[in-house]
Parts: sequence; C-alpha cells; structure tokens
Amino acid sequence: MSAVQKIFQMYGPKYLTLYGDRMPKSHKKTIRDISACRKGSFGTMVYECDDCRNLHFIHFCCGNRHCPNCQQSKADQWLDQQMKKLLPTYYFLLTITLPQGLRDVVRSHQKLSYGALFSCTNEALKKLAQDTRFIGSDRIGYLAALHTWGGMLQYHPHLHIIIPGGALSDNDQWLSSRQDLFVHTKPLAVIFKAKFKDAIKKAGLLDKIDSAVWKQQWVIDSQAVGQGQNSLRYLSKYVFRVAISNNRIKSIENGVIKFLYKDREKKKWKTMALDAMEFIRRFLQHVLPKGFMKIRHYGFLNPNSALSIEKIRELISFIHDIIALFIKIPELEIPGIKCSHCGHDLKFIFFAKPEPRGRPG
Repeated sequence: MSAVQKIFQMYGPKYLTLYGDRMPKSHKKTIRDISACRKGSFGTMVYECDDCRNLHFIHFCCGNRHCPNCQQSKADQWLDQQMKKLLPTYYFLLTITLPQGLRDVVRSHQKLSYGALFSCTNEALKKLAQDTRFIGSDRIGYLAALHTWGGMLQYHPHLHIIIPGGALSDNDQWLSSRQDLFVHTKPLAVIFKAKFKDAIKKAGLLDKIDSAVWKQQWVIDSQAVGQGQNSLRYLSKYVFRVAISNNRIKSIENGVIKFLYKDREKKKWKTMALDAMEFIRRFLQHVLPKGFMKIRHYGFLNPNSALSIEKIRELISFIHDIIALFIKIPELEIPGIKCSHCGHDLKFIFFAKPEPRGRPG
C-alpha cells in the first residue's frame, strides 16, 4: 500500500464526515478512488501458472489522474511518445507563475482561470515570437503542462512550457531563434499580464482582485536546455506526478503526516508536519476540474497540424545544413507476468468484474 493511499484510507472517512456536505464531487471521488486503488474495487485479472497451477490475482488500479499508484506507467508511456516528436534543434523551458494576489480568485474559478492561463500564454508567445528581433513568425509549436502545487503542498499554479527554438515562415521555411534565447521574458510577462487581466475582466472577476497585483512586475523564467531529451525527461517526472509523491512521506502517526520538502532558498531538504485533515485539504486543492486537459500541444506540435513532425525535421535539417541525426528511442517493453512461486509464465484465465460502488454524494 502506498503512503498516500494509507493516509486516505485512515483519515479519508473522517474528512468526508467533517466536510463532505461542502466538498466538490471530484474531491469525494478522489478520496474514494485512491482508497480503493488495487483493492479489487475496479476489477481483477485472474491468471494461472503454466507449471505449478497457482492462481494469481491482479487488481486493477483506479485510473484517477490524482492517484500516485496510477501515474508512473503513464509518465513512461508519455515520455516515449514525446521523444518520438523531438526536433533536431535546441529547446527552451519556460515557467509562467501566477502571482500570489491572484490565487484566491483562481482557486475559486479554476476552469476559467486555468483555461486563461493556457490561452493567454499562447497569445503572448505568438505575439512576441512574431517580432523580427526574435524569430519573425508566430507559427511556433510547443508543449505546455499545468501544475498547481509547491513543495509544501501549497497552492502555486504555474505553467511549464517546452518549446523548440524556432518557428515556421509563411512559406513553410524554418526560422531559428537565438540559441541562448527564445524571446525576452520581461516583455513576455508584460504582454501575458495584460491579456490575463483582459480575460479576468471579461469574466466579471476584476473587482475581486486587489488592483496592486496589476501594478507589480510579473516574472517568467526561461532556460536554454539544449537538446529536448533532457527537458522532456525533467518534465516527465512532473507531468503525471500528483501533488506529492509517496517517497516524500516519512511517517503517518497519531493523526500527523510528516513529509520532506525542498527549501528553495537554502537548497536543503526539510521536514514538515501537518495534521491529517490539513494534509488532505492541501492535497485535494490540486484536484483539477473534471475533463480539464492539463497537458496541451500548440502550433506545429499539435496533432492536427498540417505539417508532420517528419517534414519539420527536414526543414530544420536543411536550414542547419545537417543530416537529421535523430536518436532512436526504443519502444517500451512490457515484461511478461511471472509466477511468484516458481518463476514460470502465467496465462490469463478470466476477468472478475468489480462490485458496484456507491456514487460520490
């Protein structure tokens, strides 16, 4: 049993009793899914050993995207897919963080605010990339992933962006950015802030935000990360990670959860202790609205792009006068299931349907 699952099993019922009447259904579902993950509630695959005839029962996971038990295999598959889309050029990793003064309103209007975070970022990037001082075209392509947490489980909504260094011209030629710079982050932050303010105003939420937040300087971080493999490997650790990983939880005792977090200023790992109810509250504030896509592909990296990845590789290779030396990423190999008693292969016998569960009230 994972640490997060143990916390939800031990303290989830009390949390539901205390706060269930005011909780979103998605939060209730998350508690119940994680508590029941790999316990037979979602069905069971039954296998028999070819040699010793022992039966083996493999319980299905819950599939909830906030469950730590379910995410690692998804991360591996995602990384494998994204590696196949890499281009033979340099990449940049951008991080756009919403200021503290916006977060109460954003938390109360998540679907609208997160959607605006994605769309305003796209508009700002395209506007600045079109400037001839940078690339001279707004036909960029990139991957964006939403995260909402900091190391202490606090609410910290931000967007990670992996973007190749260039864009397509109107006649489908590759235009390269500088190797050390995609666009300047200060004007990007100014444009993004103006567009996000407009989105908040159109939603009728402007009067709920302290006007001082619009006067302060917003910060966007940008790093040149070289070839894209490293940035993808970095991001894959986080894209499918939930608010806290199991290995950071150190103890669960007497209603207190102790876990590790990184002190960014001192660059040291420290231990935080939270009451179990507060731990669950912090965890649940990172449950995304139902159906909300936290990973999005834009421009020529969108699956619906008119130009294929292969064609864009050719264009980049031609401009740089190189052969498209592209690393062959091996297919993920799924190991066969072996008998824990004798080590021989198992064969599938049947699928045991899950018992009906009550719907979250």
